[in-house]
Amino acid sequence: MDGKTSSKTAGKPIRCRAAIVRKAGEPLVIEEVIVAPPKSREVRIKIICTSLCHSDVTFWKLQHPPAIFPRILGHEAMGVVESVGEGVHEVVEGDTVIPIFLPDCGECTDCLSAKSNLCSKLPFSVSPYMDRDKTSRFTDINGETLYHFLFVSSFSEYTVVDIAHVTKIDPQTPPNRACLLSCGVTTGVGAAWKTANVEVGTTVAIFGLGAIGLAVAEGARLCGAKRIIGVDVNQDKFEIGKKFGVTDFINSRDCGDKTVSEVIMEMTGEGADYCFECVGLSSLVHEAYASCRKGWGKTVVLGVDQPGAKLTFSSFEVLHSGKSLVGSLFGGIKPKSDIPILIKRYMDQELQLDEFVTHEVDFEDINKAFDLLLEGKSLRCVIWMKK
Repeated sequence: MDGKTSSKTAGKPIRCRAAIVRKAGEPLVIEEVIVAPPKSREVRIKIICTSLCHSDVTFWKLQHPPAIFPRILGHEAMGVVESVGEGVHEVVEGDTVIPIFLPDCGECTDCLSAKSNLCSKLPFSVSPYMDRDKTSRFTDINGETLYHFLFVSSFSEYTVVDIAHVTKIDPQTPPNRACLLSCGVTTGVGAAWKTANVEVGTTVAIFGLGAIGLAVAEGARLCGAKRIIGVDVNQDKFEIGKKFGVTDFINSRDCGDKTVSEVIMEMTGEGADYCFECVGLSSLVHEAYASCRKGWGKTVVLGVDQPGAKLTFSSFEVLHSGKSLVGSLFGGIKPKSDIPILIKRYMDQELQLDEFVTHEVDFEDINKAFDLLLEGKSLRCVIWMKK
């Protein structure tokens, strides 16, 4: 039944705990908040666990718009549907779901096409509100509005998410693995699988071996790449990368008077078939493009650069090299159809997720998760709302 639920809390506000950022860069404060019931086409979710992504840290530090405070961050999560608003027929109370920052409305030209994951009905933005009516579902105990983050806000025991941002998953999936597929790991794996469509026996070069770069390696490994070259300034990343299929490593600080692209050209003869930029630096996008082989080389941009950053290419090179450059938001993944496939591949012991989780903490220790990421000690830290 559309919008019907038997939950005792359905239709009523819920008081629960949330970790709030009140000032840029200050430790999160766990407070009591009030979460309004879901409106039309919205779902209220009880968060089981959430994980910390670099984007959370970026917006935690950010002092200028689109920064806004007080805010509930968090966008990688797994939870259970507590209640649904009117017109929701895709999920019911008790369903296991993951909220996803990128919408999949299932109705617009893009969502109906296999060629795009960029919904045109609910275009992606870094909005502080719900997707459709541009208001918040959170207030603190004094009645002050608390702002949303990436349409998810999972650093709260309960959150309200538009149905376009909710993907139903197999309830047997371990929560501390399912949450990883909300953002980073899916982005990397998808970039290799969907955006680049990496072919068996090919050579891949990955610039930046953070969680997303390692997920690209995992995706390339699953696609059957023969050689996976990792590029990073941290030598320790080679050992970590080997777990995800990285076969060669270049420390970009140890290239002497050569550029990374020159080193890759020497290593491969013709250049890599696919290059992935996972840092967010225009200089590295150029280096990745230069590392691609002529004729069919493909460079995929995943890194988020500074606003206003520009790329400059010689039109002669673009014409004569025959290479392509493409952006990949969320790895080209269509949340509602592709994420269940990734979960099945994990459950079938093909896709590696366990290796991404380096730490787990209780909700009370959420600031420790930030410290670990800032110190470069963690890939993904899972935060359990209630053990």
